[in-house]
Amino acid sequence: MEPLTPPSGAGPAAETLSAEGTQAVAAATAARPTQAMAEELPRFSARETALTMAGVLMVMLLASLDQTIVSTAMPRIIGELQGFDRYTWVSTAYLLASTVMVPIYGKLSDLVGRKPIFLFGVVIFLLGSALSGAAQSMNQLIAFRAFQGLGAGALLPIAMAIVGDLFTPRERGKWQGLTGAIWGLSSIIGPTLGGWITQNTSWRWVFYVNLPIGIVALLVLIFLMPALRGKNRQVSIDYLGAVLLVLGALPLLLGFSLAGNQYDWLSPQILGLLAGAVVFLTAFLVYEARLERRQGQPIIEPGLFKNSIFTVSTIVTVIFGMGLFGSVFFIPLFVQGVVGTTATNSGLILTPLMLTSVAGSILSGQLVSRIGKYKWIAITGMAISVVGSYLLTRLDVHSTNTDVLIAMLVLGLGMGFGMSLYTLVVQNAMPVQKIGQATSAMVFFRQIGATVGLAAMGSIMTSAYQPAFDQALPAMVKQVVPARFLSAFNNPEILLSDDARQQMQRAAAAFGPQGQQLLSTIMEAVKTGLAQGIHNVFVLSFVLMVVALVAVFFLKEIKLRDRRRPQSQGAGQGEGEPAPEAGELVGLI
Repeated sequence: MEPLTPPSGAGPAAETLSAEGTQAVAAATAARPTQAMAEELPRFSARETALTMAGVLMVMLLASLDQTIVSTAMPRIIGELQGFDRYTWVSTAYLLASTVMVPIYGKLSDLVGRKPIFLFGVVIFLLGSALSGAAQSMNQLIAFRAFQGLGAGALLPIAMAIVGDLFTPRERGKWQGLTGAIWGLSSIIGPTLGGWITQNTSWRWVFYVNLPIGIVALLVLIFLMPALRGKNRQVSIDYLGAVLLVLGALPLLLGFSLAGNQYDWLSPQILGLLAGAVVFLTAFLVYEARLERRQGQPIIEPGLFKNSIFTVSTIVTVIFGMGLFGSVFFIPLFVQGVVGTTATNSGLILTPLMLTSVAGSILSGQLVSRIGKYKWIAITGMAISVVGSYLLTRLDVHSTNTDVLIAMLVLGLGMGFGMSLYTLVVQNAMPVQKIGQATSAMVFFRQIGATVGLAAMGSIMTSAYQPAFDQALPAMVKQVVPARFLSAFNNPEILLSDDARQQMQRAAAAFGPQGQQLLSTIMEAVKTGLAQGIHNVFVLSFVLMVVALVAVFFLKEIKLRDRRRPQSQGAGQGEGEPAPEAGELVGLI
């Protein structure tokens, strides 16, 4: 290698700088093969990696199955424990507890290691499962489900962070696709398994079934999982930040969960909850920024948002969660209430959507691993989701099962493309020591988006139903049928209950020979009103998907690394690019 020659007329200082630059380049060039070899060497043995992933996938299957199985068993649980007025709280308590803990677990896993936090979450989840199965009252079940949720909050984000620790970004695509497929499969298996358990055994086995699989996964992780922690890091836990986050996120989720259902949006209860959330979340952000400036260890570092890839991915994830989960929730209601399909298990209605979601998740993972780029895959997936959402907006009171099926197949494919991709993108852009909190932040914001979107869409459907029902009802029917009888149809739930329909048929007999014809006309108006309410939901979902598609175009492309980056590297690399290689140093001297 020829030495760098200083420009003619340069002084001694320039010659010294040139000599030092030449030595730096030579040293970097000599060290490069050694460094490359070190990066390419696997950090863990193939046996450690395979067994760890086996345990991780078992835990993820448990967490995802738990939600779908429990929802199927709820009617049986209510029949034994009573407490119909607290029906939704069994799921709400679990969701609230798990969501608020997600970013806390993510940050702690960066500080003290993935293994202890992951094991802690699994143990709490299994204890909560055992206690829930032994519950003797509805209040006990709600409390134990909240306790179970405290453990569940560690399962998904830490599992995804473990994938980031074990594999290079190029390799992660295959595994992230597989983890996404696990969630899709659980949505298919869960309702069927839950129905079988409640029919053939006690509903308590819906919770007890977690124990044998969970214990096996726990033993595998305890004895065979590597520590997955950085060395020589000073541990400083942000207790005040954790408290402020819980005090802010809890009333936010609670407010949006109750709004439009138990309380009006402008009721003092909802306004008080949302105002409290704003106060505590503002205090959280101010404190976290102050702690970061003092070189502390905040739960969610505000500095993460200086990275445009993290910011855009978060925005897309929140909007995508709002539009996707909100619309998917109302598809079974449309199929059963408007199309009129009788389903012994409403969860099975979404099977086509989940099948294409699994296919999309695996396909996108394989494409990312082979190509090493992600932007056009993200754009394609979001575009498919937009098309699926548009097909949903075309559904009306005359739609058939085939129309819904086509829309679900397309939407599911786009859903599969997007569910795991953005986590991989963010992990690629972040230094190793921030993967845990960045991954958990993505999960946290996605769950916030899903909760807010579901609450907003529920209110939209409810507010649109009554005017559409009144408009679809012929004037003659309004004159003949007493208002007291018509008031029974102010809620479209009558379309979903065989007992309620039979009761109304008996009541219609009081109107003479024309009673059944009048009832049929009213029921058609109910279908029209419900179809209009759900149509408005699908329109909002479509608009959100279009906004998310536009946002994806601002996602910066960084080629996925196929070598591991040392833990000390990347902390100050702006958008997460690898440090300059030896050949690039020449241009910097």
